Amino acid sequence: MSKTEKQRAGRNRTLTLSQEEIPELKKQILTLDQFRALADSTNSSNAKFIDDKTSDSTIPTSSFLDKTLNCDLLEALKLLPDEFADLIIIDPPYNLTKDFNGTKFNARSNESYDEYLSTWLPDVCKKLKPSGSLYICGDWKCTSSLQRAVEKELTILNRITWQREKGRGAKSNWKNGMEDIWFAVKNPDDYYFNVEAVKIKRRVIAPYKVNGVPKDWDKTADGNFRLTYPSNFWDDISIPFWSMPENTDHPTQKPEKLYAKLILASSRPGDIIFDPFLGSGTASVTAKKLGRHFFGVELNEEYSLLAQKRLNKAETDKSIQGYSDGVFWERNSISKQ
Repeated sequence: MSKTEKQRAGRNRTLTLSQEEIPELKKQILTLDQFRALADSTNSSNAKFIDDKTSDSTIPTSSFLDKTLNCDLLEALKLLPDEFADLIIIDPPYNLTKDFNGTKFNARSNESYDEYLSTWLPDVCKKLKPSGSLYICGDWKCTSSLQRAVEKELTILNRITWQREKGRGAKSNWKNGMEDIWFAVKNPDDYYFNVEAVKIKRRVIAPYKVNGVPKDWDKTADGNFRLTYPSNFWDDISIPFWSMPENTDHPTQKPEKLYAKLILASSRPGDIIFDPFLGSGTASVTAKKLGRHFFGVELNEEYSLLAQKRLNKAETDKSIQGYSDGVFWERNSISKQ
């Protein structure tokens, strides 16, 4: 927390932490000791909690609902109740060497990465309700491992490919501009999916009419637009960058617009969204903006505090860049929104 402050351009909107606000933010997140105390308190009262939609547990869901837990995921999983989450979104460390604010994750063999996934993914899947859904992100190098790991626990329904144009080019290989998001459910005969909530508003280039009336498109003062059903290839979402107010210094931060699609499609208002690798808070923040409950676990304290700062901002600012008027807009269309 005592790192030297970066020098940033005047128009840079990257969210940072000041030394003055850190003490108050720390009071708002849960530590492992506090979480264990919740378990001890519940057990000592000998009053097991039973949620009307989940299995019995020694910690009531209400104790950690809408909170960020700053601790190691493996420790958290020992205390969390099974089947409490309607939707789980996972953005785990990919099989790459990456420094997460001092915590380094090292690339390894495919077999070793498979073993790493087996240490936590089965237990995370246990936290999903019987009718729940799960999304897990990865890149080309680890996506086969993710598929194998998820298929052992759930039923995979689809693989979303996200075109994330950002980063430097590669001189001796093709630039990596894609990521995968695996979509899986506990019960393929009983899960929630609302495609009407995730339609994309696209400009109509060649308007088609029947008897002089627009067919499947609307004429507006700003142009001609059509609402289209989404496919599993997403090319309308940018990675957060320095001019976006949601941006932080987290090296693999996901955009709110991306998670908004997952949350709106696969959860109802009031449902619980769980992110076991919360990072700087995108899943929780987006869930809050969209009227869902949330819970996130993050190992790094600074990222946990950034998540809390973003959650506090979301009390008054519910905006999600690229999503307005109940629809998702194409890139570079802010002036039309």
